[in-house]
Amino acid sequence: QVQLVESGGGLVQAGSSLRLSCAASGRTFSNNAMGWFRQAPGKEREFVAAINWSGTYTYYKDSVKGRFTISRDNAKNTVYLQMDSLKPEDTAVYYCAARDYSGLAYSLYEYHYWGQGTQVTVSS
Repeated sequence: QVQLVESGGGLVQAGSSLRLSCAASGRTFSNNAMGWFRQAPGKEREFVAAINWSGTYTYYKDSVKGRFTISRDNAKNTVYLQMDSLKPEDTAVYYCAARDYSGLAYSLYEYHYWGQGTQVTVSS
């Protein structure tokens, strides 16, 4: 059974940092693109960042560019999201996702596996 399990969320003050992790089990995702999405209360799930299978290409939502960094460790079957200079508007449930393809994508409809999410709350 394929599982994606996020961790690392929490309650922090504005300007702080958090590092989210997404550990995959049940199969290897070393040949698959991965992504992070988020969903704030009352809003639709939105793209945050994506990374291709090798980690050589990344893509970010404009509002997180320069603050968030997506990376992966294929040996550990894990993808990360380093979040710096957090803002209250970053508050959301953050989801890890994986595609059945190696190239990155930013539409949630192009992802085939999803984690349960981890809450990130940024206070002002």
